[in-house]
Amino acid sequence: MRVLVVEDERALADAIGRGLRRQGMAVDIAYDGDEGHEMAFITRYDVVVLDRDLPGRHGDEICADLVASGALTRVLMLTASGTVADRVEGLQLGADDYLPKPFAFDELLARVQALGRRATPPAPPVLAVADLVVDPAKRLATRAGAPVDLTRKEFGVLEELLKARGGVVSSEELLERVWDANADPFTTTVRVTVMTLRKKLGDPPLIETVVGAGYRVPAVAADRTPA
Repeated sequence: MRVLVVEDERALADAIGRGLRRQGMAVDIAYDGDEGHEMAFITRYDVVVLDRDLPGRHGDEICADLVASGALTRVLMLTASGTVADRVEGLQLGADDYLPKPFAFDELLARVQALGRRATPPAPPVLAVADLVVDPAKRLATRAGAPVDLTRKEFGVLEELLKARGGVVSSEELLERVWDANADPFTTTVRVTVMTLRKKLGDPPLIETVVGAGYRVPAVAADRTPA
């Protein structure tokens, strides 16, 4: 899941970012409204965690522009004001959810995860092909009943490939969905991650390279060697 945090309280923004990254999410951070607005329209995010009162461009304007664009991005609006009238106004602007400060991180995490599920075409709660089973909610992967120990990036790549349901996912798409804005678009990190992921998944191989296009896990896996 790709998340943008737009929050001018740097300590809070950084804490949210660290917490979400520990859950395997790719997180970018903007510390003012102008930067946040620009980033929200350069990259397709699943969720934007958006402070309402921002320096520069106001959070209300960012939210309204996202809604008007027709993007699938979901907005979780944060505010220091927790009155009912304030919450209603935020939701009327098009925010998908509203969380008053201060808040417990576990609640923010649960709301981000719920919004993320609504930001993309629905996928089964458990992803499976052949003898491979992946449970995104529990961050667990098993093959033939045995656990597969994956890094956050490896798990993210595998999840994206399985969600494609046999479709091809390009390296650029994987870089955008699994890594954050600090990732070098010219790096070989995707290829290396896929290579190590293949080794960990074992035989028969499940991940197929489509030359010039990307990678896929065929919906009906066959015994094949990696391209």
